[in-house]
Amino acid sequence: MTVTQESARTYEVRTYGCQMNVHDSERLSGLLEDAGYVAATDGETADVVVFNTCAVRENADNRLYGNLGHLRPAKVKNPDMQIAVGGCLAQKDQGEIVRKAPWVDVVFGTHNIGSLPVLLERARIAGEAQVELKESLEVFPSTLPTKRESAYAAWVSVSVGCNNTCTFCIVPALRGKEKDRRPGDVLNEVRTLVDQGVLEVTLLGQNVNTYGVEFGDRLAFGKLLRACGTVEGLERVRFTSPHPAAFTDDVIAAMAETPNVMHQLHMPLQSGSDRVLKAMRRSYRAERYLGIISRVRDAMPDAAISTDIIVGFPGETEEDFQATLDVVRESRFANAFTFQYSIRPGTPAATMPDQLPKEVVQERYERLVALQEEISWAENKKQVGRTLEVLVAEGEGRKDAATLRLSGRAGDNRLVHFAVGDETPRPGDMVTVEVTYAAPHHLVADGALRSLRRTRAGDAWAARQGFSTPKGISLGMPTIGRPAPLPPAVCSPS
Repeated sequence: MTVTQESARTYEVRTYGCQMNVHDSERLSGLLEDAGYVAATDGETADVVVFNTCAVRENADNRLYGNLGHLRPAKVKNPDMQIAVGGCLAQKDQGEIVRKAPWVDVVFGTHNIGSLPVLLERARIAGEAQVELKESLEVFPSTLPTKRESAYAAWVSVSVGCNNTCTFCIVPALRGKEKDRRPGDVLNEVRTLVDQGVLEVTLLGQNVNTYGVEFGDRLAFGKLLRACGTVEGLERVRFTSPHPAAFTDDVIAAMAETPNVMHQLHMPLQSGSDRVLKAMRRSYRAERYLGIISRVRDAMPDAAISTDIIVGFPGETEEDFQATLDVVRESRFANAFTFQYSIRPGTPAATMPDQLPKEVVQERYERLVALQEEISWAENKKQVGRTLEVLVAEGEGRKDAATLRLSGRAGDNRLVHFAVGDETPRPGDMVTVEVTYAAPHHLVADGALRSLRRTRAGDAWAARQGFSTPKGISLGMPTIGRPAPLPPAVCSPS
């Protein structure tokens, strides 16, 4: 189905949830543009609004139905407008969405993203809602078009689905068993992205380090990291999220020995209590987790390690919580995504006894956050005086007195705000700075830039914005700087 240019309809994709959903939304946008739709401008009510939903986030269903309700008057005013709901919540609720919101035109699941343009056309012709949800994927959908949000960084999925059965998580039921891409398909996509100017790729998977299970190679992920090191022009490689139970020493070696693989690791802990980990069906224990952290730091002393932690899992005692605090103290995380447990219908944990009172969970959460803030600040202070190479990011520029500060990410993924001189870097350019100040969640470099390296990624960003000069942007133009927060790691509950 193709929309002619004369009748081109506008679209908007609204994304909720994790990095996997962000990448799925890029694919949805690519599919719609490939079918002839055009992106709606800011402030415009689109002809087609697509909700890419999450079933893991707290109150996800209330948020969806609230947003659908807000769109109902626009739909009544313009009957030709179409509303589509996809993603994990669509996969979970299925026909319930059309029952609760009969003005929705299309419901599609996590396994049939590629069907969206056809389903929209069917709904338009039939005059009734189209609901299509596959129960599983037969093969990984490697060939879908993608409209990337960034000119300099890209997500690359290596697998979808999950073979684990964590009791707090509904994702395996919604995204199915793990399906792996062939290594050649992954590398071909990476090379194509680099040819387009991309400097940084993040390899994505629900359990990214189990990559290869489907074709019988348990060392496949380490091999893939090393193969990414051979791609000329690819400057940074990251990945998320690994599972501690499957994290092997060959991956640590690949990280340490491959120059463009960043010394940054997001390793979900969830709990430091062996008893709670068992109840969560997390197939590792605190000793194994700490052993991985120790070996990573032995191989890469400068590695920045982050994590996910759930507070207040059913049956968690004060002793269990203290065990989590002990692991946090020993691990010295650069930062942590911390979550208060809440019931997710459809998960085994939802019906477990000993659900904790909200006030107990809140008090423990506050203690954990306070401890992690203290550790993050102390770890960031160690960066003061260091010289870092920063990949300039998009966002809103900040001006303090006479100083314009832009922002970006260091190799270890720390956020850095840096002062700008006569030439303004563009998103995708590289700057070298010296850290002068540390806060718990960012670093500041207020001295002169040590160096500014123009890149093809910066050229690509400038071309998107319609700038013809390679000298950056003037202060009178829309500025760049503080990047938006990163989406949560894959399938982190909140």
